[in-house]
Order: sequence, then structure tokens, then C-alpha cells
Amino acid sequence: MENHNNRAPSVTPAPPGDSGQIEQKLKLENQLKSGAGWFYWIAGLSLVNTIIFIFGGKWNFIMGLGITQVVDAVAVPMGQGGKIAAVIIDLLLAGMFAGFGVMAAKRNTWAFITGMVIYALDSIIFIMGGDFLGIAFHALALWFIFGGLKAHRQLK
Repeated sequence: MENHNNRAPSVTPAPPGDSGQIEQKLKLENQLKSGAGWFYWIAGLSLVNTIIFIFGGKWNFIMGLGITQVVDAVAVPMGQGGKIAAVIIDLLLAGMFAGFGVMAAKRNTWAFITGMVIYALDSIIFIMGGDFLGIAFHALALWFIFGGLKAHRQLK
């Protein structure tokens, strides 16, 4: 017996609403990852600031943590022991923000909220110092992190 049905199998198109929902979900996933990624940038540039401090540099990235800059400034008059303590504290703080990034990317609401609160508190250092560029950058980072949190909540 011959099979006279040589037609290709038919593919049922997805209902019109499905592709829009998939696109929206992908957009929210990217927004969540982007928001969590800001924690990595904060941690990484704080570490760069620490390296600059170790080698005696006099400038910093504004995106990094202000508290690490305060710790470094307090440590300078304390000599080598103070410098070592400052580096350890800086590493712990940067590690904490990297941890927020990891946990936020894994969809932990607490990581977004805790990281945002601590970074907002960190911005007070820039406010007290009158560093408007630092304030603006902290606000920008918080805005994008909040966008990641908002996307996370919409995906639930």
C-alpha cells in the first residue's frame, strides 16, 4: 500500500495573545536580570576603588560604595594595620553586594529590598559630602534596581 499523504505535517499557530505574553515575560526576565546586575557593578567598582586605595590613588568611581571610601579615609592615619583592616572591610562590603546580586538574580525579594535600603543609606554619605554626581548615580542605580524588583514581582 502506498501512502498518498505526502503533505508536511500541519503546525497549529499559537493563539494571538501567546506571543505577546511570551515577549512580555522575556522583557520582565531581562529587566529582573538587569536590576540584579547593578549589584555586581556596585560591588565590582567598589573593589576597583579599594585597589586604587591600596596603591595610593586619589580618585574613585562614584558608582562604588561611599562607605568603603569613608573606611579607607579613616584607615589612612592608622598606618599599615589600618590599611589592611580597611581592605578587609571593603572586601566584605563588596562581597555583600555581590551576594545581593546573586540572590536577586535567583528571585529573592529580600535581596532586592535589603540591597536597595543599604545602597540608599550609602547615598547619605554623598549627600553629606555635597557630591551631586554621586547622589545622582546612586539614584540612577536605585531606579534600575527597583525596576528589577518590580519585574520580579510581576513575574510571580
